[in-house]
Amino acid sequence: MSSRENSAVKRPSLILGLTEGVRAMVDFGWYLPYRVFNKKEENGDGHPVLILPGFLGSDFSTIPLRSFIHKLGHKVYGWGAGRNYANTNYVDLLIEKVERIYKRHQEPITIVGWSLGGIYARQIAKHNPDIIRQIIVMGSPFKGLTEPNNLNWMYELLKKSKIVTEELDEELKADIPKPAPVPTTAIFTKEDGVVPWELCLEEQDNWHQNVQVRGSHLGLGVNPLVLEIIEDRLKLDKSNWHYFKSANMVQDILINAKAS
Repeated sequence: MSSRENSAVKRPSLILGLTEGVRAMVDFGWYLPYRVFNKKEENGDGHPVLILPGFLGSDFSTIPLRSFIHKLGHKVYGWGAGRNYANTNYVDLLIEKVERIYKRHQEPITIVGWSLGGIYARQIAKHNPDIIRQIIVMGSPFKGLTEPNNLNWMYELLKKSKIVTEELDEELKADIPKPAPVPTTAIFTKEDGVVPWELCLEEQDNWHQNVQVRGSHLGLGVNPLVLEIIEDRLKLDKSNWHYFKSANMVQDILINAKAS
């Protein structure tokens, strides 16, 4: 998506923004019976998976997601950096963390990033693609990180409070929209009340796919549709990666695997 196209993108509606919390609780309400009645066997291959939270999130926000992936049989890592205040030095710290994980397991790593965490995931994969198996991003506005969204006011407040202390340099800002050279699944929802969904789309090719789900931005980490996609993706690596295709008619209605 070009900068000219970005200029036409508007922030999510006020209604979507104000109802994010309620709709996230609905997503969590579906998560609980999903985990109870859909017993997942340890069918994963055990490769390491790193989970990165969104802006102002922490490892606490990814507990359900990490629990789900752990239950599949994977070695799961939280990001371990406290609350995500959007400081650019996180990327360097995470690059070092990924290198340590790889050294420990001697296996390429899958990174799952939620919102801003997905932007970090893409930058990490650009730095050292050889040790990244694939990335899965959820509601990550990499096409326009500085475009209007419903969290701008919070970011500006944190800057004034000196909690956020670093500005995004122009070189990094120009690099963020570029795709990572690894298999990438970009999950988005048109009901996103935090960031414009149009900014969460990869340029689709053999290694990059956009998958649409129904639900809120804040509920992506507990949305059963998202969990089904992640489970499917974790079975793949660079040698056999392919586009996600939903497995049943109901899921086909709720998931648009041909989104562009």
